[in-house]
Amino acid sequence: MDSTTGEWRLRLDIAYDGTDFSGWAKQPGLRTVQGVLEDVLATLFRRYPPAPQLWVAGRTDAGVHASGQVAHLDLDDAQLRSLRRRGDDARGMAPATLAALLGQRMNGILGADSDVMVLASTIAPAGFDARFSAVWRRYRYRVSDVHGRRDPLLRRTTVRHPAALDLDAMDAAARALLGLHDYATFCKPRAGSTTIRTLQSFTWRRDDDGVLVAELQADAFCHSMVRSLVGGTVSVGEGSLSGEELVRLRDEKARTGAFLVMPAKGLVLTEVGYPAAAELADRAERTRARRELI
Repeated sequence: MDSTTGEWRLRLDIAYDGTDFSGWAKQPGLRTVQGVLEDVLATLFRRYPPAPQLWVAGRTDAGVHASGQVAHLDLDDAQLRSLRRRGDDARGMAPATLAALLGQRMNGILGADSDVMVLASTIAPAGFDARFSAVWRRYRYRVSDVHGRRDPLLRRTTVRHPAALDLDAMDAAARALLGLHDYATFCKPRAGSTTIRTLQSFTWRRDDDGVLVAELQADAFCHSMVRSLVGGTVSVGEGSLSGEELVRLRDEKARTGAFLVMPAKGLVLTEVGYPAAAELADRAERTRARRELI
């Protein structure tokens, strides 16, 4: 518990099929992941207002999936204790046990066939912030060309490409894009936001089923950046761009029609990385300060 606020911070690890969501962030009149989960929290804590809010590591776009999303929320002591089951002695239950019950209670309300679920609910270390403490985000993208097996069970997470793609050319082009750069070419502009990022890794491989899989990791990704990077390398794979041309386009720092932004359904947020517990607060403070300077 934070002795200055009297609150407990909890970390939620979350997975969802983004097909029927209009992205993570709450939007009036639209079904979003945040909206659904915060409605569940409002139901759980209706006798202990105010309802908690969620703060997330990465605000995924409409149609994007997640197997490793991370969010946090703050509960006061009464809210945490209210999670006990009937007959339990809340005062005798460890906070970690009560925190785990939050995930169970949320999943119970969401239902067994829900397209979003809480994978884990834990007491967060001191200084933890799901967004600002993160040091990297990792995504996966699946493209099935003419050599990939068509699997109806994976149709919601795999994009079909009608022609053969050159894996080696795509992988070489992906690796050439790495480093600290201004990725404005690959980002939809947002007022007050920077497009400077460190792309830490970007590789392509072909799985046993013949499907091409991209893995990307960066300190953070700006709006549409992952799908644009994938689209640029797919253009290299089909021969409409060279890897050198793609690097030149990146360095021009301007939006272009030379390649397509790939569909959302092939994209999955798979993991968010954090530093050691002792470094969480410092990381959050430094990241927040950089954002405020922009």
